[in-house]
Amino acid sequence: MMPLMYVLLILAFILSVWAQFRVKGNFNKWAKVANMNGLTGYEAARRMLDANGLHDVPIEPVRGTLTDHYDPVHRVVRLSEPVYYESSIAAVSVACHEIGHAIQHKELYPMLTLRHKMFPVVNFASGIAPFMLLAGFLFSSLNLVGLGIIFFSAAVAFQLVTLPVEFNASSRARRIMVEMGFIRNEEERGVAKVLNAAALTYVAAALVSLLELIRLILMFFGNRE
Repeated sequence: MMPLMYVLLILAFILSVWAQFRVKGNFNKWAKVANMNGLTGYEAARRMLDANGLHDVPIEPVRGTLTDHYDPVHRVVRLSEPVYYESSIAAVSVACHEIGHAIQHKELYPMLTLRHKMFPVVNFASGIAPFMLLAGFLFSSLNLVGLGIIFFSAAVAFQLVTLPVEFNASSRARRIMVEMGFIRNEEERGVAKVLNAAALTYVAAALVSLLELIRLILMFFGNRE
């Protein structure tokens, strides 16, 4: 069983690395293609927020590439400079995805609410889990290993909850972009490429963590026997 787990982990890691290359590749490709309406990421995001009654949610530019995110604590959308200022298909796709999260927050989307409630616990658990596991293996303490696995499980659960949140935000973004006329039919392919590639990174990360958790559990019960 364990050799198979190692093979699956390696494959999942390869998938994760490939997903990262794919999201960067698709973003860079479609960042060179202007959307036909000439909307910048900021303009598309602002219109989408206002259309959904979120006039009080500000949009801020941040440095870096693919550093875009919605901050639910301060209720602010932060867009990377290539997204904020540019009028490419990639820019409006990423910008509108982040607005999808703001709309989820407004509508109290259950999985987003759950993720917010989990975050403080997961933040603590993910920080202490590696030390628990390391100490458990170093001192041959099954109790510490067991605690480490429990803490690590919380982090894995958080990643699994994140998946529907991200897919739902992308689905909302694509639908609203079409409804509001941000993109035309022939541009939907580019939007799908950008958003699907980004979603794949979350899937790959969750898969790696889940397989690692299963491996740790198998090792734990194997040592007990």
